[in-house]
Amino acid sequence: MILVVPALRIKKGKCVYRIKYLDGTVCSDDPVEMAKIWRRENAKSLHITDVDGIETGELKNIDIVKEIISILDIPIELGGGIRSLEQAEKAFDAGVHRILIGSTFLDKPTVAVQILKRFGSNRVAIGISIQNNQFISNVTFKNQDIRKENVIQNARYLGFTRLIYRDVIVDGENVKPNFDGIADFAKHSGMKITYTGGITTVEDLLKIQELKDQGIDSVIIGKALYENKFPCQNIWRICEFYNYPHTARV
Repeated sequence: MILVVPALRIKKGKCVYRIKYLDGTVCSDDPVEMAKIWRRENAKSLHITDVDGIETGELKNIDIVKEIISILDIPIELGGGIRSLEQAEKAFDAGVHRILIGSTFLDKPTVAVQILKRFGSNRVAIGISIQNNQFISNVTFKNQDIRKENVIQNARYLGFTRLIYRDVIVDGENVKPNFDGIADFAKHSGMKITYTGGITTVEDLLKIQELKDQGIDSVIIGKALYENKFPCQNIWRICEFYNYPHTARV
């Protein structure tokens, strides 16, 4: 089975998502406590996004990330606001296992390569997002006709090996993985892929699992995990609620 990585989004020191328990109560919005819960529910890794960092271009919640790392025994991946070598160093100094850079790769490829050469391809991933078959970026380009194939070709040429890939179809409030696009992309990317975006059911997860031989070895899931969408979560939540000794202790 591919690795399922819970997403933890931090904004102004608090979690964007909060877990809904079996009895209807909602977990604290404390990111440290949330990280502990995911570990107790046997998460093997966490993907943390510094939402304030996305908006400012600098890591704003790094002290919280550092505290999470100090109490967990699993690798932490961090994205959001890492647009310079200085910010990358700040993340790794905090103990982050891998960082995600997105717009920097497109806007400042020289900086992206500088970060890559300093820390290595196993610890630096790039991220691209496709929505309704259109490339999405928070960077404005003169030529808006950006092809994901060209982005990946450039990434491989520069030495990147890991991609955080999002490809969704959005229809109103409905967001679903673009399975045809994902399958075609994975087949030709030549990179290790972590998929994220629109996974809300077991069926979605199993469809992504079918692409494991094409290079997709992990998925990042956010809102659906917090909303208890997967049957196995009932077991985890029962263990958590009654403090059964069947999960990792943190």
